[in-house]
Amino acid sequence: MRIRASVAVVSGALALSALAVPAAQADSSQGDTKITKVVVDGDNKVSVGTSNAVTVKVSVTATDASGIKGADEFDLYGPDNGYATTAKPTCAKVNSTTATCTASVTIDPKTDYLTNKSAGTWYVDAWIDAKDDDYIWKEKAGSFSFQRAAKLTVNAAPEPVKKGKTLTVTGALTRADWESLKYGGYGSQAVKLQYRKSGSSTYTTLKTVAADSKGNLRTTTTASADGYYRYSFAGSSTTAAVSAAGDFVDVQ
Repeated sequence: MRIRASVAVVSGALALSALAVPAAQADSSQGDTKITKVVVDGDNKVSVGTSNAVTVKVSVTATDASGIKGADEFDLYGPDNGYATTAKPTCAKVNSTTATCTASVTIDPKTDYLTNKSAGTWYVDAWIDAKDDDYIWKEKAGSFSFQRAAKLTVNAAPEPVKKGKTLTVTGALTRADWESLKYGGYGSQAVKLQYRKSGSSTYTTLKTVAADSKGNLRTTTTASADGYYRYSFAGSSTTAAVSAAGDFVDVQ
């Protein structure tokens, strides 16, 4: 299933326009059916880049004294009228009263015409039917972060370097632009410079660096021992977290 959208040309880029969003309706229910948990992609975060389609899995757990019979498609929607509907859910029995119903939807940045304003908090609407004909329809039964994918690079120089000398660490933070289908600089963000000593599996933060307006990073540190340097970005409400692959420096 795909995001349902009609498109318009805006400044040379395709953008969402006049989407077929679900009609507003109040929550409703009959009997004792309840939704107890909603999980999207395991951690309630979905990251989409510029080229690969992403399959989003939605799991809704519900309970009723008579047991759960099934579920209708789940509606997902967010900012800028972004909207998607999953395939028909499959329900797996947890116990006599509870089941978890799962379904998925595929989102392709190349064909679904996302705009950058589509990033942010998205919600899940769910309809669950019980075996005794009870039911529940709940808007905003759950939520998740729909984020633009990000990339980070790092380069520590000179290599090799003498112990106690200065290392200059450069890099760049970029994120997916869904309208141009390219990655662009993500400026003015706080990014951590981290170090992992050779033989260790743990990175420690040395300092926090501010990216310039184009997402470029540059700072210095003192070389102490062989190890790996990387930049790490914690993410934002619209952009996924990312860490660069460590750059090994031989300290002599």
